[in-house]
Amino acid sequence: MLVIVSDTHGTDDPRLEGRTREAVDRAERVVHAGDFTTAAVYGAFDDSAARLTAVYGNNDSSELVERLPDVAAFEWRGRRFVVAHGHEHTETALSMLARQEDADVVVIGHSHRPAITEFGDALLVNPGSHADPRQYTPAHAEAEMDDRGEEIRVTLRRPDGATVSEVCQ
Repeated sequence: MLVIVSDTHGTDDPRLEGRTREAVDRAERVVHAGDFTTAAVYGAFDDSAARLTAVYGNNDSSELVERLPDVAAFEWRGRRFVVAHGHEHTETALSMLARQEDADVVVIGHSHRPAITEFGDALLVNPGSHADPRQYTPAHAEAEMDDRGEEIRVTLRRPDGATVSEVCQ
C-alpha cells in the first residue's frame, strides 16, 4: 500500500493517530505533499516510513525548503506519480505538470480539503490534512493496486478508519 498525507503542521511530532498512524507504519511507501513545518516532524516521518517521498510546502522551515524538492516524481507499481504542495500551482499549471511528467496520479496538498478527482487522464489526489483539517474532515489517502496490476484504488480515510471517498481507475 502507498499512503499519502499532507499538511501536518507539527512542531515536534508527526501528529499521527489511529488508522493514519497504522497506514503510515505499514505502507511500503509514504508520500507527503508538504507542510511538515519543522525538520523534527520531517525526521519523524522519515524514521517511521519504509520509504518516504516528500516535497516542501509554503509553511515549511527554511531548512526543509533547502532539503526537499518542490516537485517529486516516482513510479509505483507501474503507475507514475507526481507530487507538489500546490501553493504555487493553478489548475492549468498542474495539468501541464501532469503532462510533462506523464503522470497517472497527481498529488497535491495545501488546501486541507480532501478530494480525489479525475484530472484529464490522471487522478488528482489531495489527502487533506490528517492533523490540522481546519474546516474540513481530517484525512489521509491510501492507494492500492488490484492483483493484476491493472486498476488503482485510492481511498480517502479519516483517522478513525471511516471511508470519506474512493475512486478506482
